[in-house]
Amino acid sequence: MIDIPSIETKRLTLRAHLEGDLPSMNDYLFNDRMSFNGGLFDHLGTWHALLASLGHWRLRSFEFLHIEQCESEKMAGAMGFLHHFDWPKTELGWNLHNGFGGKVMAYEAAPAAWRYGETHLNISGVISFIDAANTRSAALAKRLGATFEKTDCLRKYDCHVYRHPTGHPTKKATQSETNQ
Repeated sequence: MIDIPSIETKRLTLRAHLEGDLPSMNDYLFNDRMSFNGGLFDHLGTWHALLASLGHWRLRSFEFLHIEQCESEKMAGAMGFLHHFDWPKTELGWNLHNGFGGKVMAYEAAPAAWRYGETHLNISGVISFIDAANTRSAALAKRLGATFEKTDCLRKYDCHVYRHPTGHPTKKATQSETNQ
């Protein structure tokens, strides 16, 4: 059994992946914005992405958590940490599904995930790999205190690397934020 936490904020629950998330994942992964992440996915590709996420949890004890909007109980996106075998550093990453952008959800979810990572997983000094054309993610990284470090190539794609400050946010995850 893989122990995946559930983290609650005022409006969101960051939680484990569920098979019932596949339709929402399909809607997101079929989108042209996925070109930075290897291209459009089909239904089988979405299934493989779900299984790969669970494998990352098993091997690293962390990965993305799905963001569920409490009011609608809909999957709004994903937020968390990645460190693939060929990456130089652990990444704090996120995505919001269609219809959920511009509602400050990623900004609400990021500090909760970050605190959990620092408090329970001993993760600090993370970076974010952001497609140069993704100005909204770059703005969020800056709002979270990250600074542009360099342009790099990640798996054949040019990206901007943003470094998040170590030890931020300073508040530790509370029991009410983390339901394990």
